[in-house]
Amino acid sequence: MLVVAKLPRPGDALSRSSRAHPSAARRQRLPRYPFPDQVNPEIDNLVREYHEWIDTDYAFHSDAARAMHKAHRLTDIAARAFPCLSLAELRPVARFTATGAMMDDYLDRCSHDEMMAIRDRISALLAGVEEDEPTDFGVLRQFFLLRQDALACAMPSRLYDRFVEAVDRMIVGYGDEKQYVAADTPPPLAVYLVLREHTSGGLPYARYLCMQKDFRTLPDQVLHHAHILRMHSLMAWLIGMHNDLVSLPKELARKGDVINIVRVLQQEHDLTIEAAAEAALELHDTYLADFITLAGNLPDFGPWQSLVEEYVHYAGIMVQGVYAWHTNDRTRYQPGGYVEPEFHSQEFSWTT
Repeated sequence: MLVVAKLPRPGDALSRSSRAHPSAARRQRLPRYPFPDQVNPEIDNLVREYHEWIDTDYAFHSDAARAMHKAHRLTDIAARAFPCLSLAELRPVARFTATGAMMDDYLDRCSHDEMMAIRDRISALLAGVEEDEPTDFGVLRQFFLLRQDALACAMPSRLYDRFVEAVDRMIVGYGDEKQYVAADTPPPLAVYLVLREHTSGGLPYARYLCMQKDFRTLPDQVLHHAHILRMHSLMAWLIGMHNDLVSLPKELARKGDVINIVRVLQQEHDLTIEAAAEAALELHDTYLADFITLAGNLPDFGPWQSLVEEYVHYAGIMVQGVYAWHTNDRTRYQPGGYVEPEFHSQEFSWTT
């Protein structure tokens, strides 16, 4: 059974005097979760490996970008989301987390076609179609090593395939965002929800949740059940929206950072930033209430019932863990703390 406390009220109220300015975002209310906050004991061992990955494969980044990425401790996200994994089991999802985030930073100003070309290489590497270790781009080598990590920890092929499918959809989503980035215009809400379900990274995390405990023994009739898949989508939206709320000060200060629920609602309903942030939190909390309702009203899974109840309990811990990283970080999502894109695109141009 999912263990939750009474849902607390979010933080301090917004100032009613602020308007569309980054300072307003700094006074916004943020989400609160009623799930346990746990940390994997391998967190520091993992971050030491993460620093080695940067030193080995990110020579294409400037020294300043590498130093800033080290300070962000991106692998802590996985260590907080999956407190029960061994170090070997953490590596695939931690490598995905760090590589995906740093790739997104680096390619922030690339075109859709440039992103799709990289996606094709990554897909081939994760599927084992491209078998040779890449030497041309460190990001590609990291995805090659992700597959080796998954094999080393004996990740079941059916779970790996679903995880990789979610990773692929995330990268496709990165490409689909580019038209809105180039136009410096938020997408409609309906489009945002499609994009953010995939680009938040929440779906790959939801798929990887099976690697904890004995959850890998859950059969496909459980993992593919519409009830569980809806919970996965809700997890992805919760992660995407809480990321948007935390990162709002940074995104208000940068041209092109428009895939943000606050900016989407501001445009959709002609709101101030302050009112849009309130509306975004309300939407987030509606999805949170849906998640809690689904967790507390599971279908009859027969002999798997108790294990599924434990599984959805750890789903809540996963969402809380990702959020804990976002709220504990004091650099990445503040103006000046973000790694600016260093990729020299041959195709990207502003359309505004």
